[in-house]
Order: sequence, then C-alpha cells, then structure tokens
Amino acid sequence: MSIFSFLTQEIAIDLGTANTIIIHNDKIVVDEPSIVAVDTKSGKLIAIGDRARQMHGKTHENIKTIRPLKDGVIADFNAAEQMIRGMIKMVNKKSQLFTPALKMVVSIPSGSTEVEIRAVRDSSEHAGGRDVYMIYEPMAAALGIGLDVEAPEGSMVVDIGGGTTEIAVIALGGIVCNQSIRIAGDGFTADIQAYMRHQHNIKIGERTAEEIKIAVGSALPDLEVPPNDFVVRGPNLMTAMPIEIPVSYQEIAHCLEKSLNKVEAAIVSVLEQTPPELYADIVQKGIYLSGGGALLKGLAKRLTDKVNITFHVAEDPLHAVARGAGIALKYVDKFPFLMR
Repeated sequence: MSIFSFLTQEIAIDLGTANTIIIHNDKIVVDEPSIVAVDTKSGKLIAIGDRARQMHGKTHENIKTIRPLKDGVIADFNAAEQMIRGMIKMVNKKSQLFTPALKMVVSIPSGSTEVEIRAVRDSSEHAGGRDVYMIYEPMAAALGIGLDVEAPEGSMVVDIGGGTTEIAVIALGGIVCNQSIRIAGDGFTADIQAYMRHQHNIKIGERTAEEIKIAVGSALPDLEVPPNDFVVRGPNLMTAMPIEIPVSYQEIAHCLEKSLNKVEAAIVSVLEQTPPELYADIVQKGIYLSGGGALLKGLAKRLTDKVNITFHVAEDPLHAVARGAGIALKYVDKFPFLMR
C-alpha cells in the first residue's frame, strides 16, 4: 500500500436535485437537502443543506437561497461548487493537518448531455476531486438495490428522484435501453401547489407542498390503509385572510394523475424497446422502484396494474443510488461502466 493511498479519501456522492448524499467507508456521512444560502452583496456562503432549507422562502433582500440543481443537472455552477465543497467539509469535520486528495464517484442522470456531464466533473474537481468517476443513476440504483448488473440477464430499474425519473434496462454491466424524463418529485410538488391555488384558492410555498406530498401523497384514489387528512394553513388568494383546509389523499391522487400518466408512458416506451430475451427476464424478476418518488403511497400497485409486471419498492429507496455509487467506488477498476 503506497503512502498516497493514506492521503487519498474516497467518497461517493449522489448529487440529487432534492438531496445530496455522501458515502464514506460504506457509511452515509452526509444526507442534506441540495440547497445553499448566500449573501447577495458579497456572494459569501451563509448556510448549506438543512440550515439553508429552513431559510428557503423566508429570506430578506440580503440573503438568497439557491437550489444549484434543476431537473437533475447543474443550473448554477458557482452555487453547486460551493455546495459540494461545503458538504465534503462536513465529512472532514475533525481537524486535519492537510486536506486529503479526493477520489470520487458521482451519480448523474442517464439523459445527461456532454456539457452537463462536464459541468458535474468540473464542479467536483474544483471542490477538490483528484480522480472523478461518473456513474449513471439507474446503474447506481441497480447496484444499491443489490442486483447483479454484470449478469447476462435483464434487470429494470425506475428511479424517481427530485428532478428526473430514470428508467433503464440493464444487462452485462451496461444500459441496454433507457429514458430520462424531467417529471419527478419536484414536478409532483409543483402540481400540488397549482392544485391548491386553483381548487382551494390558497397560496402555499414549496416546503408546504412537499409536506403535503409526504403526508398524503398518493398514486391511487383508494388505498387500503388511508392516511389522515393533512391540514393546510395559508392566505386566501381573494381576501388575503388566513384559511385552514384539510387535504385528503384522494385529492392529491387526482392532482398527480397527469404527471403519473407521463411516468407510466415512459416505462411502457422503454419496455417497447427492450429486446425479447431481456423482456422475459424482467417479467420474471419484476421491476424495481427507487428514489424518493418510490415512497408515493400506492405507486407500486398502480404501476403493477398498469403494466402487468410486478413492481418492487427498493428497501431504502432514498439511498439506493448513493449506496450503489459507494459500491462502484470500491470496484472502480472492475466496472467498465464508470466514466472518467
């Protein structure tokens, strides 16, 4: 073992639109919202992650909160770099005499263009990455779920993140066919905001819409174990007076219908492109759901009924991609699908 391996720190990053997760030594060491707060005058970083999220929607003119990623790709290069750097610092909280060189595996959407891939690589290198490898999200999700991606059989993964839904058929260590659509968790949140505005004349922020989605978000209008209604408080758009409205899961199922139909169409489209031998494997094994969107109540049942293939929700859907990137980090030389 060379001296350099002691001076190198290995981390895997799931750089998500909604959350960024960092894995070090097989442990999740950072799991924070992908958001930063900066001083508008000096451009200095004030807070990142959870602290910045608490400020989101509550700032004055001297502070602004930025979500550096939009639709799975970097929208604000400078903020993304500050966020990655700040989150890597969280890993190295213990005071060290030197900053170790970083070997990183970063997950990216499977529909990323060359320019988008370069943006992630540059941000990672500027934040201190010496060896930066990329892995496509559905491939990382498959590894994290525990599928044998190098086997000569087909596995299908649907990863519903914050910015994109990634659908891929994987075999022999590569992606056979895939689709990446920009309808995912953030889209669902926007649907809920619009629905509350039109239907109930109430204005709600992104954070409240997110809370509604977590509490009563559903893909089906009739669930076996229905959640209690969620009470929303906010200003009436007509009178600006405060109002309270209970929201049921049936309403949310109705308002997410359009977006979920698009996700279904994309899944069917990928199945249409799948070679028949792999299709047979998928029918036998089922399709795996990962990402935060997989936690939507009744989603697996809805998709199973629609596509006629069993859908399984991954054990820890929120962290599947990060865990997969962590596995890839250990076998950097062995996996041919990692990109330099």
